Amino acid sequence: MLPRKRAGEVEVEDDDHNTGSSLKKHRIGCLISSSATAGTTEPEKTNNSSKNNIINNNNEHSSSSVVPLTMALSNGNPPDIDEDLHSRQLAVYGRETMRRLFASNILISGIDGLGAEIAKNLILAGVKSVTLHDEAKVHMWDLSSNFIFSENDIGKNRALASVQKLQELNNTVIISTLTTKLTKEQLSGFQAVVFTDISFDKAIEFNDYCHNHQPSISFIKAEVRGLFGSIFCDFGPEFTVFDVDGEEPHTGIIASITNDSPALVSCVDDERLEFQDGDLVVFSEVHGMTELNDGKPRRIKTARPYSFTLDEDTTNFSRYEKGGIVTQVKQPKVLKFKPLREALKDPGDFLLSDFSKFDRPPLLHLAFQALDKFVSEVGRFPVAGSEEDAQKLVSIVNNINENLGDGRLEDINPKLLRSFAFGARAVLNPMAAMFGGIVGQEVVKACSGKFNPLYQFFYFDSVESLPTEPLDSSDFRPLNSRYDAQISVFGSKLQKKLEDAKVFIVGSGALGCELLKNVALMGVSCGSQGKLTITDDDVIEKSNLSRQFLFRDWNIGQAKSTVAASAAASINPRLNIEALQNRVGPETENVFHDAFWENLSIVINALDNVNARLYVDQRCLYFQKPLLESGTLGAKCNTQMVIPHLTENYGASRDPPEKQAPMCTVHSFPHNIDHCLTWARSEFEGLLEKTPAEVNAYLSNPSEYTSSMKNAGDAQARDTLERVRECLDRERCETFQDCITWARLKFEDYFVNRVKQLIYTFPEDATTSTGVPFWSAPKRFPHPLQFSSSDISHLHFVMSASILRAETFGIPVPDWVKNPKNLAEAVNKVIVPDFQPMKDAKIVTDEKATTLSTASIDDAAVINDLVIKLEQCRKSLPPEFKMKAIQFEKDDDTNYHMDLIAGLANMRARNYSIPEVDKLKAKFIAGRIIPAIATSTAMATGLVCLELYKVLDGSHKLEDYRNTFANLALPLFSMAEPVPPKVMKHRDMSWTVWDRWIIKGNPTLKELLQWLKEKGLNAYSISCGSCLLYNSMFPRHKERMDKKVVDLAREVAKLELPSYRCHLDVVVACEDDDDNDIDIPQISIYFR
Repeated sequence: MLPRKRAGEVEVEDDDHNTGSSLKKHRIGCLISSSATAGTTEPEKTNNSSKNNIINNNNEHSSSSVVPLTMALSNGNPPDIDEDLHSRQLAVYGRETMRRLFASNILISGIDGLGAEIAKNLILAGVKSVTLHDEAKVHMWDLSSNFIFSENDIGKNRALASVQKLQELNNTVIISTLTTKLTKEQLSGFQAVVFTDISFDKAIEFNDYCHNHQPSISFIKAEVRGLFGSIFCDFGPEFTVFDVDGEEPHTGIIASITNDSPALVSCVDDERLEFQDGDLVVFSEVHGMTELNDGKPRRIKTARPYSFTLDEDTTNFSRYEKGGIVTQVKQPKVLKFKPLREALKDPGDFLLSDFSKFDRPPLLHLAFQALDKFVSEVGRFPVAGSEEDAQKLVSIVNNINENLGDGRLEDINPKLLRSFAFGARAVLNPMAAMFGGIVGQEVVKACSGKFNPLYQFFYFDSVESLPTEPLDSSDFRPLNSRYDAQISVFGSKLQKKLEDAKVFIVGSGALGCELLKNVALMGVSCGSQGKLTITDDDVIEKSNLSRQFLFRDWNIGQAKSTVAASAAASINPRLNIEALQNRVGPETENVFHDAFWENLSIVINALDNVNARLYVDQRCLYFQKPLLESGTLGAKCNTQMVIPHLTENYGASRDPPEKQAPMCTVHSFPHNIDHCLTWARSEFEGLLEKTPAEVNAYLSNPSEYTSSMKNAGDAQARDTLERVRECLDRERCETFQDCITWARLKFEDYFVNRVKQLIYTFPEDATTSTGVPFWSAPKRFPHPLQFSSSDISHLHFVMSASILRAETFGIPVPDWVKNPKNLAEAVNKVIVPDFQPMKDAKIVTDEKATTLSTASIDDAAVINDLVIKLEQCRKSLPPEFKMKAIQFEKDDDTNYHMDLIAGLANMRARNYSIPEVDKLKAKFIAGRIIPAIATSTAMATGLVCLELYKVLDGSHKLEDYRNTFANLALPLFSMAEPVPPKVMKHRDMSWTVWDRWIIKGNPTLKELLQWLKEKGLNAYSISCGSCLLYNSMFPRHKERMDKKVVDLAREVAKLELPSYRCHLDVVVACEDDDDNDIDIPQISIYFR
């Protein structure tokens, strides 16, 4: 059993002094247990899928106490997951997977750079315990790849030196150490074991034990050797995968079903179906052919974009009438793993990452076995630069290959094996980061059954990252520096280039933190000439801490870039770093000016939005700077290399815009929960942010405000004034009971009256002008709700709405509002007027409509009337009256924002018989939360830094670079050469988007035209920004010929040129002598 200790009181035992009573004890403010003896380190045994170990605190109230409404109306789950901390991870894994992780005990043996990365990712994920095993001591060599160690740790045991810094990542994870020889019996208490530095003989022994153990223990062997890496997974004789890909089950809205064998099911054509042949599906809400509503999974025979045939005879079923939802049923999958002993001889199919290297994995399968044999025979790794050692390794590979008989490889590629031998001792940080992400994800799969495991071998290399020029053996010689491991692979010349690089990292969130750690360990910008600039205008929030690993809970509220820079400097004190808090954009070009961009070696994006990426891309394009781009979405990640003159730029290809639901669908005809939540978010902002803001705008300057509304004179101005008047008159609140009344009447308006009006205007049997039933799929016929103070969800809506309404009016919130009985009494006092539907109500049904406001010929008269009424309202207000506009904040569960949005959405869903969601799922959708986990982030940044070696070396070709898309859930790795830029030609000239023509000497307009004429180009239009400086069609423009272009820009375009700007840019439209338009590069005219 693990020793139990209170948080904040800790003892770490140091094995070096483990003699009787002379135990050396250190106190640190974390929950840590550590030991060198097997007897005290075995974790508690828990079942892989155990849910009973989670403590449920909901029963801690005495029977006589009143359960507060906030607790009674929570997500209905035991408070075992800190949703503020893990919200982005929950969006990827879900609660059940998280609970399984929380019950999992993990062993990591070998705390080199790779072991540290794996430990980091698992501790951030929140497993129950991590036991670190290592018998070795920290050496200077380790500092190239391990972010945990500093020079002060040299000589200490690697496991013991890691505990404190790893514990800071997550105080809820129990971290233990083992510092003596590991026995197989010690593995019995773990759900998964990972080995990063182990011989094949020992690995086979441990793997046999894990494979045959009851229940089986998931075993992972991973290695990083220079620019080469390998992973082997064995999750036991039978391993069940509960969710192969982590995607939501696909659905379709049914339009028709035939009575046939096989039956043809057609769906509405607003979205393509994602079903595949062989998928199992279930039906619900089908009218007429109700036999399909039995919940029985049925198999799809042939899938098409908007229909499919069902492997079912429906000839004798009832005739289909209308409606119906078809939903994919995700099936568990059982995998049978082979133990390492068998898999080495019969590896099966290798997981490929790069199809240009399809023959590489079988060779690396032999190379890693040969390296193991080399180390066992010689007692050390091959020496970098030693041709003798490299030849010995090649010879061992050759012998193993010859013994394979018919399975032997035709070419063992001695040149590749030479590179493998030279770097075999080194663990490089980018490789450790990449493999740490992959292995961390495999451990999560092993513990939870979530996502498809790696089956069973994965080999990878990035030999393209090596310098292009041949290196002498002396280049690899150690310098007794923290970069010696890296120098043993790349040589000292590239190390100098790394240290002198001038780097700009944009963003210091999850990607930024990982990138900073990587470049600090690589020595980037750590030389006397080097400088790293990082900028981010955001501050640290609690939800960042589960993946932005440079931040701690005591940093919440501080600037991200400042904290991240300080943390990176503690990893490598030689890092020359400057932290800024500026957003990169047109408004900060005085900070990030021309000289700043021109001085850079490279730009690395760590951004979370497309617009910012596009701006940085344009800057890099303009100044011809390399840009390394990456992004993540849950378990997926991608990287893109943007290299001047070699590749296309980031903005050259765009994802299609996200499909938006029509306004009329969201407001009157929702058919899924996303529509309900979009509407709820819109109503929240209208009621609590926009209307109070409009009220304040009016009160701060009534005459100016009303004048602008009169000038607008449209339906939107009319509606805005009506909302302001209602807020200050009929709906103004002075007491908390007024707020309850407002909330109760809002319930009636939203979920009763509006629905009654809708079904009065469009009854259930209504038809369109073409005779088709109006309420055809995807429309769902709604039903009004009946408010009940005994319905806890109704009461919760009123509570959250009234609390937020009180906040806008500055009214104190009484404690009794959270008591269901007291709140029900207050709600029942509200008098709800009867509702009569209007005969001439206008309800928007046009899917192309962009506004719900309908124009009227008397809008101006109505606006004038409203202005008069508003003035009367204003006179009755208290002096200095002002409302508080509430901005939506999704990550504060105490502010009732998500309570109200979830309440709005779920009551609306109930109107339309749409399945409701809990508050967390509502937060994901309404808050537009991007799913994020540490593993995919680590992998993406590792891949980026492998490309960074190539860029800073400066002489690599297009075919050496790699763009990557990866999905750790499947797992899938797809690497490809970047796309080259489009080339345009004219006469003997050619150019791409990367080219910018430069003219110096402050030319006149005439000189510019002549300069182009000499290139065979006839300019007919010259513009600067949005202003035309010259057009051949305008005779007056010929008067401008002798003026300097810069003066024309100042006079005509009103261009302000600050002192730091030395040039201006013009866009020129040209024709050749045959009157064909020629698209030429942007022209920069230097005037200073």
